[in-house]
Amino acid sequence: MAPLANPYVPFQLENPPKYEAKKALSRGTLFPGLDLPFLGTVNKDNLPATTLAELQALDFAIQELALYLDTHREDQDALELYRKYQQLYDRCRQVYEKKYGPLNHISAREGGYAWLDDPWPWDLGANKEG
Repeated sequence: MAPLANPYVPFQLENPPKYEAKKALSRGTLFPGLDLPFLGTVNKDNLPATTLAELQALDFAIQELALYLDTHREDQDALELYRKYQQLYDRCRQVYEKKYGPLNHISAREGGYAWLDDPWPWDLGANKEG
């Protein structure tokens, strides 16, 4: 039987430095201390300047902070940033949906259920922001 591998994950200190949301998404972590190269490669910061990319970055940062807060619930700075990103996400989502339509089925519009109307968010035609 082969021996088990022991992964190394750096211990996170209270209130560690954080990337801004877009850089966090492209780097794969919100926390610079956890930004380690994988197989010698380093991610580049090249997200498009679109509302959809901003939504993805905010969603990623919210998830990263939620995981961090699971183990650091007393970190008030992280909780404040978590709430700030939630508010920014909600505003950005409203702007996106007003212009391009719903992102998911929870975003039902007034006047009926339009989730099945084309184009869907992942359709090529729906992803043209400009």
